[in-house]
Amino acid sequence: MTAAAHPLDNPIWESLGGGHARFAQSAGSARRFTPEVSVLAGFSGEPEEGLAALAGLTAPGESAGVFFTRFPDAHPGWTFVRGGELLQMVHGGGAIAAAARDFVELGAGDVPEMLALTARTKPGPFSARTHELGLYLGVRDGGRLAALSGERLKLPGWTEISAVCTHPDFLGRGYAGALMAEVGRRILARGERPFLHVLPGNARAIALYERLGFSRRRLFRYAILRRG
Repeated sequence: MTAAAHPLDNPIWESLGGGHARFAQSAGSARRFTPEVSVLAGFSGEPEEGLAALAGLTAPGESAGVFFTRFPDAHPGWTFVRGGELLQMVHGGGAIAAAARDFVELGAGDVPEMLALTARTKPGPFSARTHELGLYLGVRDGGRLAALSGERLKLPGWTEISAVCTHPDFLGRGYAGALMAEVGRRILARGERPFLHVLPGNARAIALYERLGFSRRRLFRYAILRRG
């Protein structure tokens, strides 16, 4: 990824150099999260150079999730697992109405349920220590973790909302929208602005985010790559 004119143009790199520096492993132009925290990695400069530097941080068989503004012409030493386009959306900064729900703060004791829910619904990469990146909230229904959402990347003045997901047994009850609103409201209360990433073909989710005050900012290419 080339040098960013705005921090949100290279959010993984910027988060690992700032708000999440304590989780960073670095070499040259590459940074990655400690694998137990997240599979995400970022770099400055051209993507070919960044992937070469990232290879020095990654053991054979390990994976990395990377955002690109330009997909690399070649990526020796890496196997493409999956990827595509990713839409970045930013909140306009206005108030978000509080939702009338009973939210629970999730932590280390909830990790098995969080991992099971994210594995079932696939909202994006989620690891055993991802909850350490920020606030994570859930909704319980009949004692089960029905839905969750939380904070991931952190940049000066910005916090990403991530892992928005609802178990299929509890769809249609408004849990995702309520969680999004509450996480976003708390980010705004700290004087920051929320942003997020979503697959551009997920029209239902995008419509929800737009109702909450988010607008489309830019498209990335993303890839999950496995070190050969």
